[in-house]
Amino acid sequence: MEHNTLLIIKPNATAKNKVGAIIKMVEDHGFIIERIKMFRFDEKLAKEFYTEHIGKPFFGRLMEFMLSGTVVGVVLHRDSAVPLLRELIGNTIIGKAKAGTIRYLFADTSTRNAVHASDSIARAKVEIELIFPELKQENFS
Repeated sequence: MEHNTLLIIKPNATAKNKVGAIIKMVEDHGFIIERIKMFRFDEKLAKEFYTEHIGKPFFGRLMEFMLSGTVVGVVLHRDSAVPLLRELIGNTIIGKAKAGTIRYLFADTSTRNAVHASDSIARAKVEIELIFPELKQENFS
C-alpha cells in the first residue's frame, strides 16, 4: 500500500552538506519527494515533535541538538514508505547500523544520528502535519 512518511535531515548532516547525498539515497530507493523545506526548530515545535521523549534521560541532549541548526523536512511517498525508509536509515545506535544505511554513513553519535524517520503510518501523519501544517486540510495519507 502506498503512503507517505516523514524524513528529517538533522543539524549535523545539514552542517556537513550531506543533504544532497541523503536525498539522492532516498530517491535511488524509489521514494518520491512530495514536499521539502529547510527550517529551524523552535523550542515549542521541537517539544511537540518529540513529546514521547519528554522525561527520558536523553531528552535535554536531543532538544539542544535539534535546536542547534538547520534541518530539512521531507515528505516522501511510495509503497510501504514507513518500513522501507526505516530500513534505509538504519539503527539509531550507530554501532548497530548496517553498512550502507544513512546512519552508518552519516551519523556522528546515537543522538547526532543524521536523520529522523516516522516509525508508523499514524505517527507519520502527525509528524507531517506538525512540520507541514498546510497539509492538515489535505487528504495526505
